[in-house]
Amino acid sequence: MAADQTVLVLNSGSSSIKFGLYAKGDPPQAILSGKIERISTPQASFKWTETATGRTGTENMNAPQHQSASQFLNGWLDGRPESAGIAAIAHRVVHGGPNYDQPQLVTPELLTELRRIGPFDPDHFPAQIDLISVFAKHRPRVPQVACFDTAFHHNMPRVAKIVPLPRKYEAAGIHRYGFHGLSYTFLLEELERLAGREAARGRLVLAHLGNGASMAAVRDGHSLDTTMCFTPTAGLPMSTRSGDLDPGIFVYLSRTEGMTPEQFQRLVNYESGLRGISETSSDMRDLTERAKQDFRAAEAIAVFCYQAKKWIGALATVLGGVDTLVFAGGIGENAPEVRDCICTGLDFLGIAIDPAQNKSSAAVISPVGSRVTVRVIRTNEESVMAKAAWRLISQT
Repeated sequence: MAADQTVLVLNSGSSSIKFGLYAKGDPPQAILSGKIERISTPQASFKWTETATGRTGTENMNAPQHQSASQFLNGWLDGRPESAGIAAIAHRVVHGGPNYDQPQLVTPELLTELRRIGPFDPDHFPAQIDLISVFAKHRPRVPQVACFDTAFHHNMPRVAKIVPLPRKYEAAGIHRYGFHGLSYTFLLEELERLAGREAARGRLVLAHLGNGASMAAVRDGHSLDTTMCFTPTAGLPMSTRSGDLDPGIFVYLSRTEGMTPEQFQRLVNYESGLRGISETSSDMRDLTERAKQDFRAAEAIAVFCYQAKKWIGALATVLGGVDTLVFAGGIGENAPEVRDCICTGLDFLGIAIDPAQNKSSAAVISPVGSRVTVRVIRTNEESVMAKAAWRLISQT
């Protein structure tokens, strides 16, 4: 394998495609990165950055769907000399269903299985399968690797995975899967690098708080429980997702408003959470700026922090205490006001934060000598995916 070969990492969301071109290393080193945003809208745009030079570029584009966005990205990469040595393409696949606990080479059999379990995650699967198909057609000799966000939680204790429905639904694949596994994998590895193996094997609450938000209880390097469930809609309230809801709400809305399953799906995934409560924005940065003037923004933040605080307590119970609490994700890494709000009142668990350290988003924001170490770690899912792809293709 030539020394200049790279791995292309692709992360497809419901309205975006993020990409990174990584050179082999420990950790893999990003050469190029970028994203296509607001796919299927007139505001669709493409942004990229060269890591070595810091040079950036932005352009508007016509991207009516993920397929055309994928074709645009392929054409743009064709014009970049760095892409000449792509050895593999790694895809973030949100849902791995009941069978996949490790990254997999993409095969026709794998694609058949992903299409079969498509109803598990209708918001992500179509775009992700389209992306894989477009790149397979454009680069047929380049192996593709599926990296599953559910794999990290695959071996959770059975009591944590069971959903209290009749057993026939478990046989159909309905149980707690959990998500953000690529992020949690990185956080575990980074915690070991920063604090040592003993710390990484302790009782951890990992909080990935971004547009999608979840937490996980981890001990001895294994997931014991997590806030998301069968889909990424469950658990904490998020930017536009509701988080946990009484299932009777759907029955009520279907009777009183004639709401269909498709409309309810849109409601709880795109119109709820911070956006729904605030009625103005799904972005925590906007809400913190408006909180003093707009009670709706203040309440959205308060609900988010309150639910996060409750989940930390629940996960601490699963773990029998907490040794380390890690904040990651766009909110977790960059919103000191939110971290302060979440941690306030958790003294009984040994959780406290130093105001100055928290304000500066230092690596450790807990006071010296605290029973629980509270950390801020910038997550890197793409690095985990690149490593997985290098590992798999080196075995073939």
